[in-house]
Amino acid sequence: MNRIFLKIIPSLLLFFLISCSPKTTVTDYVDPFIGTDGTGHTFPGAAMPFGMVQLSPDTRDGGWENCSGYHSSNPTILGFSHTHLSGTGAIDYGDILIVPATGKLQLDPGEEDNPESGYRSRFRHKTEVAEPGYYAVTLDDHGIRSELTATSRVGFHRYTFPKGSSPHVIIDLVHGLGDRATETNLNIVGPNKVTGMRRSTGWAKDQYIYFTAEFSQPFSSFGISDSSGFIEGKESGRGTKVKGAVFFDELKVPLLIKVALSAVDVPGAEKNMNAELPGWGFD
Repeated sequence: MNRIFLKIIPSLLLFFLISCSPKTTVTDYVDPFIGTDGTGHTFPGAAMPFGMVQLSPDTRDGGWENCSGYHSSNPTILGFSHTHLSGTGAIDYGDILIVPATGKLQLDPGEEDNPESGYRSRFRHKTEVAEPGYYAVTLDDHGIRSELTATSRVGFHRYTFPKGSSPHVIIDLVHGLGDRATETNLNIVGPNKVTGMRRSTGWAKDQYIYFTAEFSQPFSSFGISDSSGFIEGKESGRGTKVKGAVFFDELKVPLLIKVALSAVDVPGAEKNMNAELPGWGFD
């Protein structure tokens, strides 16, 4: 009897300790950074289970180690795109790259060993946070705190720009992960709204991604770059190398951006936005 009692006591103590501890869930044990080194080919960004959107930073746009777009050994971040593969051993996606920036507009990513040559930015791992459905990092070259979350079909961005800066956001439809853009178009359709499409060929052949993007603040100006170069005030562009940029006056509050995707058309992306993320409650 005493032996049985002695065996029960540890179990009772463990039950008591667990019942008295703060409530935990299975997601408290998830570390999205697992697999982002070596050849794990995983990404640390925000995604819902089986979601269409995987919103995550891209540190390179090619290479065996960067099948997911991100590798922990890379020193810079290009921006944040909305589709990623995880653990595949093949590179693809990286559609609809959003690049928050300050200072002079640069529409090319530049060189990794010379970040000032383009829009990419250095970052430090100590500024990164990743948990299920949320990712954050500071873009050191621009001083921008970048936060990401997502619904199944909508990527949600929050950018806190430094005081006194001149913020702008680049929408790069040329960028992809190991694929090639075959058709791109971008349209400024309102004071705070952009729509478009990226068609590409890679591991996924002839892939279409349509999107609509809404910004929490109106643009002070905008422009589009295509084969004719960057033209300020241009409202639409079509071709294989379309990029856009929207500019803001000094922002005293964080800038929020909602980007909804559809594989069918822009109205489909609009429906996904209205169904899943009609408001602006990032938290």
